[in-house]
Amino acid sequence: MLSTTLLNSFLMSFTIFHSSILDREPVHKVVSLLLEADAAVEENPSSSSSSASALRVIDTFIVPKFRYDPVKKFFHEHTGRLPIHGDASAKATLYKDRFLLLFQRVSRDPRFSTLAFDASSSDYGSCEISPIQSLVGRVGRRWIMGVISQLEDGHFYLEDLTAAVEVNLSSAKITTGFFLENTIVLAEGEMQLDGVFQVRTCGFPPLEDREKSMAFFSGLDFFGGGILTKEETLRLAELEKNAVNDMFVILSDVWLDNEETLGNLETILNGYENVEVVPSLFVFMGNFCSQPFNLSFKSISSLRVQFGKLGQMIASHQRLKEHSRFLFIPGPDDVGPSTALPRCTLPKYLTEEFQKYVPNAIFSSNPCRIKFYTQDIVLFRHDMLYRMRRSCLIPPSMEETSDPFEHLVATIIHQSHLCPLPLTVQPIIWNYDHGLHLYPTPHTIVLGDKSEQKAFRYTGVTCFNPGSFSNDGTFVAYRPCNQEVELSAL
Repeated sequence: MLSTTLLNSFLMSFTIFHSSILDREPVHKVVSLLLEADAAVEENPSSSSSSASALRVIDTFIVPKFRYDPVKKFFHEHTGRLPIHGDASAKATLYKDRFLLLFQRVSRDPRFSTLAFDASSSDYGSCEISPIQSLVGRVGRRWIMGVISQLEDGHFYLEDLTAAVEVNLSSAKITTGFFLENTIVLAEGEMQLDGVFQVRTCGFPPLEDREKSMAFFSGLDFFGGGILTKEETLRLAELEKNAVNDMFVILSDVWLDNEETLGNLETILNGYENVEVVPSLFVFMGNFCSQPFNLSFKSISSLRVQFGKLGQMIASHQRLKEHSRFLFIPGPDDVGPSTALPRCTLPKYLTEEFQKYVPNAIFSSNPCRIKFYTQDIVLFRHDMLYRMRRSCLIPPSMEETSDPFEHLVATIIHQSHLCPLPLTVQPIIWNYDHGLHLYPTPHTIVLGDKSEQKAFRYTGVTCFNPGSFSNDGTFVAYRPCNQEVELSAL
């Protein structure tokens, strides 16, 4: 990047052009300035611009919003204002955008594309997806795609953009994952005489390789990390291969009002202070207090003091303070304007004492995103596993796995959404639902949860839960260079 001085000189040089005819002298001057700037960057590769390229934290509220046009078959970026308090149409748009996001992905899958003369079919016939509206008066097996909803108590429906049909899931054979309201599924079955669609097979929309998604919509910045040229991508990929010493230490449930937690945290900081290469990033995920923030919460001032103590603790470790960065992500029970997702950053009142000791600390939203060279990393702190299991409409299939965490990972990756729970279970800010999308699929997903520490690699995506640090002393050391997850505990 050009420095301010060089940029000003560059602009001043252009002011001498008074006509469409370019003279040799001003062009030579401009070229000289560009070469000079390029040489300055090469001489100082560890400049702040290089550091920004290596590791960038992206707040959910600044992630671009794209909407799919099913007629023109392309995404267009929303450029208007996005109010926090959306009108009623914003809620309907939320479901429509989720459906179209998955529908355009499925439409490129050869198994569900429009049939050609030599197209393959399922055991029951064509795999082409039928609009729900077209089921009226038709017999035989059909594939449909829709959102599971409960339009009447005890009666479940599948809805697409054309209509809704009541479904019977009692005898359906299902795939891995949690099937609950709001999830989008593909179902194979047959219409009954009573107007109910009897589902025989039910599963989530198939995945698409990240590279295929990126190639199909090249030039669109879904992640929010900026668009890179091919040359810049190759350069960062080469730097990423050499970043073997970069390590992220990730802790969830860091209760600052708990003396045992602070003692364990001191132990960890002491240990990493004395290693040869200190971690490049520490991620502290909430909750930051052992008591949930509600109307009876009266410890805000004491929590502010505890953040100050944490700042002093970090500042006393000179190498960590100078060479590591510290990222803070609020938890589901932390101080905030509401419990709706995404959650904004911790209030400045709580953190300003801390920032006196660690001024370069980063406070971000929940969820938030990290761009590490060419890698996309998503961090989300929420107790998803418990809520997903409680909201299940059908007991999960045990054919492929009996591990609940693996079912959770399969669900959010296939749904391309971090929190596909019903809005009655987990409210979401309608206009910012896109901040929870997982499209194209990121390289790594960190799911901070109070449940047991776990790591699982699914369809090329690394997913892990660092565990509850305050409850059992567990945390994760993650090396993004090779996506190696080291499950750790005190």
